[in-house]
Amino acid sequence: MLDPRCSGIPDARRPLDPGSSTIMRIVTTSLAAARSAAPSPSTRAYANRRWCGAANDEDEVMGKTFGSRPVMTAETHRTTLFEIFFDLVFVFALIRVTSFMSARPAPLTLAQGLLVLLLSWISWLVYSWLGNYVRIDVGLVRAGTTVAMAAVFLAALVIPDVWESTPRALESRLILVLAYIVVRVIHLALYTWAAGGDRRLRRTLRLYALSTALSWIPLVLGAVLGGTAQILLWTGALAIDLSGGVIASVLSGWPIRSTGHFTERHSLVVIIALGESLVSVGAGVGAEMIRRPVLLAALLTLAMTVCLYRLYSESAATAGEALRMEVGPRRGRLAANAYSIAHFPLIAGTIYLALGVEQVLARLAHDHHHDTAELRLDWTPAVALFGGVGLYLAGRATFLSLSTRSVTPGQILAPGAALLLIPAGRFLPGLVALGLLTAFLVVLVSYEALYRRRRGSGAAASGRPERTRARDGG
Repeated sequence: MLDPRCSGIPDARRPLDPGSSTIMRIVTTSLAAARSAAPSPSTRAYANRRWCGAANDEDEVMGKTFGSRPVMTAETHRTTLFEIFFDLVFVFALIRVTSFMSARPAPLTLAQGLLVLLLSWISWLVYSWLGNYVRIDVGLVRAGTTVAMAAVFLAALVIPDVWESTPRALESRLILVLAYIVVRVIHLALYTWAAGGDRRLRRTLRLYALSTALSWIPLVLGAVLGGTAQILLWTGALAIDLSGGVIASVLSGWPIRSTGHFTERHSLVVIIALGESLVSVGAGVGAEMIRRPVLLAALLTLAMTVCLYRLYSESAATAGEALRMEVGPRRGRLAANAYSIAHFPLIAGTIYLALGVEQVLARLAHDHHHDTAELRLDWTPAVALFGGVGLYLAGRATFLSLSTRSVTPGQILAPGAALLLIPAGRFLPGLVALGLLTAFLVVLVSYEALYRRRRGSGAAASGRPERTRARDGG
């Protein structure tokens, strides 16, 4: 019989089943159906191993907060529900960044939005590394992460105000900076506590803490000065912060205890960012009456999102296998470069795409002119729309080159092709521009599927093993 505490029903304290790593699978799990099902002996044995073996030892400390010891993760560790809950705060930050840029779309606004997006990305990123080393849904780590969530939420709340020139904006900038510092201090404190006697990890944390603390100086000065100085100082601060993490990875190394957890966390956050492009449809339309052009634009947006997801999912499978095959410090360096660094263009590209989609939908929903010239996009929405896709594709090519070390010609040329479409998007009506971009992505997905099929057939004919074909595939 199953242990009463291990009924096979996942909860917020237990890692997700490897086959149920998406939110949709969690939502569709029915408690009544699970209880009424009659598991076979093999199923009962698996459930006992899966839940009891992984969780019973931790249940004793699950209800404790202060004084509890950190629970280290294992190679089989997967994303927990508490981490997905943490991602909801990051979703709020993405929405606030998009709202800020859509209010006043301009080249300067795109640059400012990129800076606060990078700041939000680092806030999410450091806790994904922490969650790979230690269970962040247990005890003191859970309490600290909850406080960090509150700080990220406050920082995201004031994002639209931090670039204003009014006296009130100074308060918003200081709130954002102080909240960000709180997020980083809690992360470093929890990571150091969890490291215990691991001398190499504690050395890595000391190196990273030094660069992190140095980055706070220009961050605070930029918040106080505002204007052009704010842009320059915050750019320098984020560059110091990111380079510090890379230097610490090279000199000492970051441990990756579970490759499955690490790749899953980044895949989920890409899916979350892609969802922002769908949210932008509703934001652009607002409460206006839905008309046929709006419906067509919404369907085109969905098609683009599906294509972008398909392109990433094919890449993530081969990259995850490459990360799993690495060991020791090389695994940590690969994770830092291919995931921590190369995934930011993927996130930024989807947010720019969401901005462009929102501008197109807003024009279609609110402007009822029949003259197509008046429905054309301005340069900023056109750059966001096509440039966002180009940035996404460039990030994917970088991701593959750093992980699998194999990039197809189409993957190299695709970002440039998307950028070359920007002038066409500027002078075409918004709906036609969406159709052009959708057609480009459909052709790209079809080309890569055909390319993989041909390479797979060639590898099979030459007798190469399946693992080699998977590593070389696009």
